[in-house]
Amino acid sequence: MSDASLATTTVETAQQLGLRPEEFDQIKKILGRVPNFTELSIYSVMWSEHCSYKNSIKWLKTLPRKGKHLLVEAGEENAGLIDLGDGLGCAFKIESHNHPSALEPYQGAATGVGGIHRDIFTMGARPIAALNSLRFGDLGNDRTKYLLKGVVKGIGDYGNAFGVPTVAGEVYFDPVYQTNPLVNAMSVGIVKVNETVSATSHGAGNPVFIVGSATGKDGIHGAAFASKDITKDSVNDLPAVQVGDPFQEKLLLEATLEVIKTGAVVGMQDMGAAGITCSTSEMSAKGKSGMKVWLDKVPTRQPNMKAWEILLSESQERMLIVVQKGMEAAVKAVFDKWDLHCTQIGEVTDGGIIEYYMGSELVGKIPAESLVLGGGAPVYDREFREPAYYASGKGFDMNYMQEPEDMKEVAENLIQSLNICSKKWVYEQYDSMVGIPNMSTNSPSDAAIIRIEDSNKALAVTVDCNARYVYADPFVGAQIAVAEAARNIVCSGGEPSGVTNCLNFGNPYNPEVYWQFVNAIKGMGRACEALGTPVTGGNVSFYNQSTDGGAVFPTPTIGMVGILENKYASMSLNFKNDGDKIYLIGENHDDISSSQYLLQNFEVQNSPAPHFDINEELALHKAVKALIKSNLINSAHDVSEGGIFVTLIESAMAGSKGFNIESDPNVRKDAFLFGEAQSRVVVTVPADRENAFINLMMKQDSEFAMLGEVRGTQVIIDGEKWGTVNSWKEKYDNALESYLVAEEAEA
Repeated sequence: MSDASLATTTVETAQQLGLRPEEFDQIKKILGRVPNFTELSIYSVMWSEHCSYKNSIKWLKTLPRKGKHLLVEAGEENAGLIDLGDGLGCAFKIESHNHPSALEPYQGAATGVGGIHRDIFTMGARPIAALNSLRFGDLGNDRTKYLLKGVVKGIGDYGNAFGVPTVAGEVYFDPVYQTNPLVNAMSVGIVKVNETVSATSHGAGNPVFIVGSATGKDGIHGAAFASKDITKDSVNDLPAVQVGDPFQEKLLLEATLEVIKTGAVVGMQDMGAAGITCSTSEMSAKGKSGMKVWLDKVPTRQPNMKAWEILLSESQERMLIVVQKGMEAAVKAVFDKWDLHCTQIGEVTDGGIIEYYMGSELVGKIPAESLVLGGGAPVYDREFREPAYYASGKGFDMNYMQEPEDMKEVAENLIQSLNICSKKWVYEQYDSMVGIPNMSTNSPSDAAIIRIEDSNKALAVTVDCNARYVYADPFVGAQIAVAEAARNIVCSGGEPSGVTNCLNFGNPYNPEVYWQFVNAIKGMGRACEALGTPVTGGNVSFYNQSTDGGAVFPTPTIGMVGILENKYASMSLNFKNDGDKIYLIGENHDDISSSQYLLQNFEVQNSPAPHFDINEELALHKAVKALIKSNLINSAHDVSEGGIFVTLIESAMAGSKGFNIESDPNVRKDAFLFGEAQSRVVVTVPADRENAFINLMMKQDSEFAMLGEVRGTQVIIDGEKWGTVNSWKEKYDNALESYLVAEEAEA
């Protein structure tokens, strides 16, 4: 060959490709010889953290994987799958596209959306909803504004063109994300239970097809790129950022769902990280088979692509399909109809060995099992150490914080702060109704509600993580992330059913970062077990760390799906009627730890996580479910960032209704209004149902107390008029956009 594909490699070559010396030795032992450059490139991506989870799998295996609604367990398929009843299943998954978005925000975010949707429809499910969780640095920085605008536009353009609505999400800002923004994308789809497809390969002689787009040089070594810190030279890694085409993906979606109905498909997998390498090896390993693959038959966008370039390309909108021998014509007919490439590039073999050819020349020969998670890929037990800041934060005492004299001014500043104000500027760029008329309610509720076509049921979906809590205490903070996601679903009328997670952390070789990871996993596992929400799968994203700026906050984003048995019985958060009584379910605490109030008003960066008790959380869920089922409340909204005041004002703004409340005399007024102690929900009760409400609550294990009532258009706290709801709404709605406009005007 004219390229270096067959060149002998050394330990130096391995290190240049991101492998460690001991891993190079392990590869030689597996092969019984020194790998050539193509083979070593294959191992470099498949043994990267992004693909192998070599530094995380030990702890991931401790997470609960069984639940009453699960159809498949974590790791069994491309995405989680829960049983909705009526012969329907829900496939869902969340993944990161952090590193690509840091370098090229538009394509990085767009291809993140495309990739997660492919994971869903590769299983035979039709995507019906998208969600996202985004983190950015200081918005006063020009680079941050560029990243924010690019990411939001990338998500919006791809999702809107592809025809799947973005129904929920979250956006946070903090300087720790300055170099490493986080872009986590989630997809949710519906499938008939007997029409799912597995990512497997078996049956010697069965043909292997590549379908969809042609293969180019975009995304080469993307998996390896995602497995290292970002440096000032990372801009030179731009080939590691893929380029997406949502219109091509729409064609691929329809062709994929149609080809499944032919009965010709043995197995199918999308080509994401590591491209052809990953799909051929993972499908072969799962089916305990091998493959012969002719890389020169792969349709390419550029001439004279080398073997390793074809294997490692992460060009988008491509799938690998194993077909029943003799049914090739039926498969080709479907893809011809949709004007997509459908080319046989190989065949299934026995023996578990993958052979890659360029023409008649063998360029790589590798045992499939040696490349995959749970097979020959290395598994490490990393050192971890408690960081000094953790003990320091435990010493925080709120009694040293003097209460402000003007609580109204504090509240105004709080609702205009970037982590609490409306993200209307973001979500108005997403189409929340495209593709699913009459399915998404678009109602103001703690979780997005998606009504399922031809069924009486609905889904409640959400993404949640307060990373500041997790930084303060990874064990408690991760529990809170799971609990808040479940709380949002319960407040919306749903039954929490399953979790997908996107675990965003710094460099795992840093013992303090790994301590955060280990304790977050422990906390997540405890909460998932208690709440009955098993982990169905997800993504680990390490190396969200720059050489000059340190690691991001530990950010274990929780994507959760819940089931509503009656799609018309969802609960919204907006205040409804004058005279409705406002009650708090849950207990107030003298606690302002890790709150946005503490950060904004006192600039305190280090304090414990807010109060949380898993048993209080369970009791709260039980009470709220009973209230909704008994039709005793008109609204429910959980207390989170900004405390009770923000909860109240959000419900007031959503319903254009004022309120009159009295603060709790047993706690400090700032803690009552702005503290973020967990396991609390604000509900409204019609006056004629108040006695029934009290009778039901007396049988529950949750504390409850009346705060006041819904009334008029004014906001009244302890008898003091704080202005109209509309005046608060104007501040809340326009803060983010006003900040962007003001910054641009100054520039």
